[in-house]
Amino acid sequence: MNDQTKGVIFLIAAAAFWSFGGLWIKLISFDSLVIAGGRSAIAAVMIALLARGASWKKPTPAVWFGAVAYAGTVLLFVTATKLTTAANAILLQYTAPIHVALLSPWLLNERITRIDWLTVAAVMAGMSFFFLDQLSADGMAGNVLAIVSGLFFALTVIALRRGHTPGAALQMVLFGNILTALIGLPFAVGAAPQGNDLLYLVLLGVVQLGLGYILFVRGVGKVSAIEGALIPMLEPLLNPVWVMLFYGERPSFLSLLGGAFVIAAVTGRGIYLAKKT
Repeated sequence: MNDQTKGVIFLIAAAAFWSFGGLWIKLISFDSLVIAGGRSAIAAVMIALLARGASWKKPTPAVWFGAVAYAGTVLLFVTATKLTTAANAILLQYTAPIHVALLSPWLLNERITRIDWLTVAAVMAGMSFFFLDQLSADGMAGNVLAIVSGLFFALTVIALRRGHTPGAALQMVLFGNILTALIGLPFAVGAAPQGNDLLYLVLLGVVQLGLGYILFVRGVGKVSAIEGALIPMLEPLLNPVWVMLFYGERPSFLSLLGGAFVIAAVTGRGIYLAKKT
């Protein structure tokens, strides 16, 4: 088995592990902050063991910025998943590349291209469908938080690009998970687990976040740019499937239509840019 094949397998496994986040978050009775804090505490231990001390050197300002953005991403995503459908939460978070394109001129000194504007227009059209049938306050709030989560994820990506040094990605995720744990775990005081709460929380920390990230890091450097752009898109496709099969939550037709717009726009932009490199 050559390195590229291994890389593809690693990325498929990473996307599959990530995709279980929506289901396991839905199945836990804890508050969203408790879930985010507990998941990140477990993942931080795994990543620290993987780093073997390499990520404890003095972080750069870009690493700190990325860690805060990462913490915002996971805290908002878990909260959004509790307030709206898992499909809406993950698909709206995947608008992150659009935020990167719009922020790049100011934060990265990169101009916005025609393909960026076309992608923005397509994603905005897709996003409108998510709000047409979300008449409840909770559903609307969850959609908004999912979009803001995508913005924070975009800031994480920008921080990586500004402070690209050996081990920077590992540092950002490690310190981001520690920060998330520090914010979320105090809310666990007095929270009584029910049923399989602790099992699903461990699965979120070990499998979904910990192993998912480790496999992604090991696989992304072994594949082509197009494969690196396309394979992670399995996550938003699989996430609502698991929730529908094992939790019974069915996304609306309008949400699926909007999701198709978002996925097509983001994937198309990724393929176009990958072919240019």
